[in-house]
Formats: sequence, C-alpha cells, structure tokens
Amino acid sequence: MPEGQSAQALRPFAYHIVRYMPNLLRDEWVNVGILLFDPASGRLLQRLVEEEPEFTRVKRLHPNTDEELLRRLSYDFTSQSAAAGANAQAYIARLQQTLSNTVQLSPQTGLLAEDLEAELDRLYRDHVEVPRQSRSVEDLGSRNGIRAEASKVFRGTGIWPRLERRLRVEEFTYPGDPLRLDYGYRRNGTRGFVQALSLSRDPGQAKVLAFTADAIRQKIEHSEFVAVTEAEPRPEENPRHRFILGLLETRGIGVVPLGRLAEWSYRLRPTLRNNN
Repeated sequence: MPEGQSAQALRPFAYHIVRYMPNLLRDEWVNVGILLFDPASGRLLQRLVEEEPEFTRVKRLHPNTDEELLRRLSYDFTSQSAAAGANAQAYIARLQQTLSNTVQLSPQTGLLAEDLEAELDRLYRDHVEVPRQSRSVEDLGSRNGIRAEASKVFRGTGIWPRLERRLRVEEFTYPGDPLRLDYGYRRNGTRGFVQALSLSRDPGQAKVLAFTADAIRQKIEHSEFVAVTEAEPRPEENPRHRFILGLLETRGIGVVPLGRLAEWSYRLRPTLRNNN
C-alpha cells in the first residue's frame, strides 16, 4: 500500500503490459505500453511509447524493429478503444484477438490504487520508460518525469479535480493525430492547455506544441497554453533553450518550470471552473 493512503481510499484496478516481440522463436520482447482500467466503471487509460529515446531503446535491443508499426501503435490503440466506448474489458478482449504476433498483451494483473492517472504514470515509469541507474533529478529530463511531478503539484495545490487529462487533439489538427495534451482547464470563458516539455530532450517536442497551439487557436478563439519544463530555461547559456524559448514565445505559449508550478497553480485555482 502506498505511503499515506488508507485502505478505504484504494480501489481495485487491472492492467496489461503491451509487449513488442519481433522474433517469436527467441521468445524475447520489450515492453512498449500500458493498458490500465477500472473494472467497476469501465474507464480505461493507455500509454504507448512516444519519445525518441524509447524508440531508440527498442531499436537497440532489436535492430530489425518495425519502427513504423511502433509509431502507429498509439493511434491504432486509441482508435480501437474509441470504437469500444466505455467497455474496457471488451476492448481488451478484442485486442487479444486482433493484435499481430509481434504485439502482444501480458496476462492481466490486479492492483489497488487511489488514482487511475497517477497509477498509469507509475506503471509506465516502472515497466516501459527507459531504465535509469537511479531515480534522480535526471528522470525529470523526460516528458514522463515532468508530467509525473506536475501531477503531484496539481494534487497538492488542489486543482487536480478541475483538470481535464490526456486531451486528444485530432479534432483541432487532423484525423489520426495521436498527440494528447497532458492537461486542460476552463476559466472565465477561456480554455487552457498544459503540456510537459523537456528542455534537454528532442526539441521537436516544442515544434509539435507550437503547431498544435496554432491549430487549436484557429478553432477556439479564447485559448491559452503553458509548457511545463524540468528547469528554468537559460537562453543566454544554452542554444537549445534559446531556440525552444524563442519558438514558444512567438506562439504565445507560456513557460513554467516545475520549481514555479505550485505558485502558478495557486494563482490559477480561484479562476478555475469545476470539471463536471
């Protein structure tokens, strides 16, 4: 039982690990995703590999990796889950019947946890994210690490129940766009969007966020965007930081480092509309 949680607060969830197995004869696989669901409500969350270091790790372990298949997984899974509605178990049963031999689900595992989103972050970090020798500040260099820390801050500042999570953007960009924005909120007639963004990893993340913000603004006149970074940008010292910060500023996207996120959240809290 996680520290600080009572047995009464915990609920039973279940999950499957998504495995990529390019060579069936060798029976070797690498974990590439998590499917987590609540049997009582049918609510399901899923996350598939999305960052370049994750794809690089798979290719290093399996040089003949079908990278196109892996990059398409997130969209394929999302499309099938949307078609299944709120019936998570029927969706998983269908996946088990239709997945190719190279993509498989692990046996179902049960667990007790308080929050579905937080548990997805933990499972993904433990089973899928690129392993590190130690859990340290280095973890915050990934989007997954930034997102996990941001979720802790949002719970601590009391705005978590008023946030939308993992918002699909294909309605604003193009059908089939697999991107999900990490958090959303509504306040004073404005829709806000918050995305974890690494300063130390692929700068292409900033380009994707800038493109997405432009597309959303074309359909939602009153919208605002914030990128949460692992550290304070230092554009004077770091050319990568200078590029990312300049790109975001030209698109009107604010930058809030994790160290200032609690202060930002407290300022935002009185203006937020309840997420019903």
